[in-house]
Amino acid sequence: MKELLLQRKFRFAMYIFACFIPVVDQLIVNLTLALLIGSIEVGTMENFVRVVLISVGAIALSSISYIISRYMRISYMRDTLLAVRVKAFEKIMRSSYKTFNIKSKDSYISNLINDINIFENNFFLKLINLIFNGGTFIVVLTILFFLDFKFALGILAISLILLMVIRVFERKTVSLQEEVSVSNEDFSIDISNTFNGLEILKLNNIEDKFLEKSLLKIKRLERTKYNYTVFTEGQNRVTGLLGYLAVVFILLYLLNLLSTGMSLTTIVFMFQMSNSCVWSLVRVLPLFNELKSSANIYNKITKMTEENKSEVTQGIDFSFNSKIEIKDLSFNYDGKEVFNGVTFDIERGKKYLIKGASGAGKSTLVKLLSKIYDDYQGDILVDGVDYRSINEDSLNDNVSFIYQDVFLFEDTIANNISLYKTYEEKQIQAAANSAGLSDLLSKKTKGINEMLLENGKNLSGGERQRISIARAIIKDSSILFVDEGTSSLNEELGRNVEKTILSLDSTVIAISHRYYKGITEKYDYVLEIVNGKVIKYPSKEYFQGELAI
Repeated sequence: MKELLLQRKFRFAMYIFACFIPVVDQLIVNLTLALLIGSIEVGTMENFVRVVLISVGAIALSSISYIISRYMRISYMRDTLLAVRVKAFEKIMRSSYKTFNIKSKDSYISNLINDINIFENNFFLKLINLIFNGGTFIVVLTILFFLDFKFALGILAISLILLMVIRVFERKTVSLQEEVSVSNEDFSIDISNTFNGLEILKLNNIEDKFLEKSLLKIKRLERTKYNYTVFTEGQNRVTGLLGYLAVVFILLYLLNLLSTGMSLTTIVFMFQMSNSCVWSLVRVLPLFNELKSSANIYNKITKMTEENKSEVTQGIDFSFNSKIEIKDLSFNYDGKEVFNGVTFDIERGKKYLIKGASGAGKSTLVKLLSKIYDDYQGDILVDGVDYRSINEDSLNDNVSFIYQDVFLFEDTIANNISLYKTYEEKQIQAAANSAGLSDLLSKKTKGINEMLLENGKNLSGGERQRISIARAIIKDSSILFVDEGTSSLNEELGRNVEKTILSLDSTVIAISHRYYKGITEKYDYVLEIVNGKVIKYPSKEYFQGELAI
């Protein structure tokens, strides 16, 4: 939080200054009010008119300074909130794939929307009030020390008592705010899942069941918000009660001073000052707890752990010149054994097809070989280097993925192929042609610079897959992972896509249930997963022998 506020030091200093302007305004108002009441004691029209004119001028000056103060504060708040949004988004984008997959994607959306809204609504409102009320307390207490030293010491003693009381509420305030954040995430995930499956729900007439479930999530969310609001309001009421008691004692003390002959103007001014001091403290102390809870939200959505940083950027650069060796590999997922003592190797440039029953561990094997999972027993070595010691950025620069569902940006075909990396247009065009996109591009007015609609809605399934292949071609990766890349395509398109994949220079590691006669046999090896073991077969032996599927 400190580095966020000091990111623009001069602007933050100006923000503090802007927050202090209302403190001066408040002192001027207190003084003019004391002078107005004191003018009654003086009893002359000339003095009263002079005081009224001074008061009008003070109010006009206060209004102008408030506008200036507000402009300075809003400008800083706007830029700082933008920095928070950037940091939160950057944390998600720079997380390792393994870390990213720990939570649902919808929880990240909740972080970017709900948590930032909580921070926006709470933090700066609390910060400005903290600075204003804290500044008022310090300035007023200083003035009171000059007016009446004993009286000021009494105010200070009251302040310490209030501080000890409010510390009791700190931990509960923070935990309740965190519960609101978690409930927001749960609600976002539940609603997203319901909407994704809404067609199935309607076709099977089970909307009411899921509506009931969603209503329970809503009730939980609103209950956590209610608990936080009631608790923080309770803090304010407790400190408010103590504040009223303090004002009563202050009033009794000042009435005693009045009987000693002190002027009404001084008494009123001291009362105004002490009243401002006490209520500033009453308001400012709960703000510490609420600011701390906001700071925890900020850290949650923006701070990367040191472990995650090291996964992404630290370690040895990936280099694949000979083979990847898997030795005595064992892996459990959610308490279930997936692999037990697996040993095989993958040679550079060869093509591997992973086969096995549903749930056997095909996708898990791909995730292990692409370093998404690293909590396995045994060894995965690339040219003798332990996979765990390789930094993730370097690995990702050398591998490509083709999935059944291809994600496309609302941008040009060229940018969807290059993924915003620097390539010459002729390189992109060559990759597109190699991926079989020539016919598509010839039909587009702007060719490779044609804009795609959201997630490529204006393309067929085969065209989307070919863009995915073009990405792999232009990246010229050492390894290409394919997970059911042709399962949603018709026979002709599937054959063409599979043929293109097998023609690449990359080492190909593919999962596929489809069998294209005359093409699928061109894989060099089949890795069949059976009962937690991986059996490696030459492709011709697998498809021509008794093991053919």
